[in-house]
Amino acid sequence: MQCMALVLSNISNIIIPVLVFYIVAYGVLNKTNVYEEFVKGAKDGLKTVVGIAPTLVALMTAVGVLRASGFLHFLGNLVRPLSERAGFPAELVPLAFIKMFSSSAATGLVLDIFKTYGTDSLIGLITSIMMSCTETIFYTMSVYFLAAKVTKTRYTLTGALLSTAAGIVASVVLAERMM
Repeated sequence: MQCMALVLSNISNIIIPVLVFYIVAYGVLNKTNVYEEFVKGAKDGLKTVVGIAPTLVALMTAVGVLRASGFLHFLGNLVRPLSERAGFPAELVPLAFIKMFSSSAATGLVLDIFKTYGTDSLIGLITSIMMSCTETIFYTMSVYFLAAKVTKTRYTLTGALLSTAAGIVASVVLAERMM
C-alpha cells in the first residue's frame, strides 16, 4: 500500500513538468515559434480578464451586500420550515444560495459554520461535502459565456441548478451515512 502511495505521489509531482515539456517539444517538432505563441496567448488571456472584470466586480459586490445586510440570515429563517421538513438544515440555506454566486464568499460562510457547529458535526460534514458537490453557477456562466461571447445559454442554467440540487441532496445523504 505504501508503495502505491509513493508511486502516485511521484507521478503527481512530475505530471505538470512533463506536460509543459511535451507541449514545447511538440511545438518545436512542428516548427512553431513556441515563445511567440505563448506571448500571443498571454495577450489574449489578459484581454479576456479585462473584459470579464466588471462582471466579477459586480458579482462580488452583490454577494458582499447580501451578506452584510442580513438578507442571508433572513432567507434561512424564511425557508426554515420547508428546508427542515426536507431534511436540509436551515443554517445551510445561505451557504447553498451564496455558493451559486461566489466560492470565496461561500468559504467565508463555511468558516462561520465550522466555528459555530464544528467540523465533525452533521452540519459541518454536510457543509464540507456540499462545497465539493456544487458549483458557482452564475460566476461560471458569466465568465465563460462572456469570454466565449455566447448569447443563447439554452438549458445551461436549468442543468446547472439541477446538478447543484443533486449535489446538495448527495451531501445530506452522505453526511448522514457517515454519522
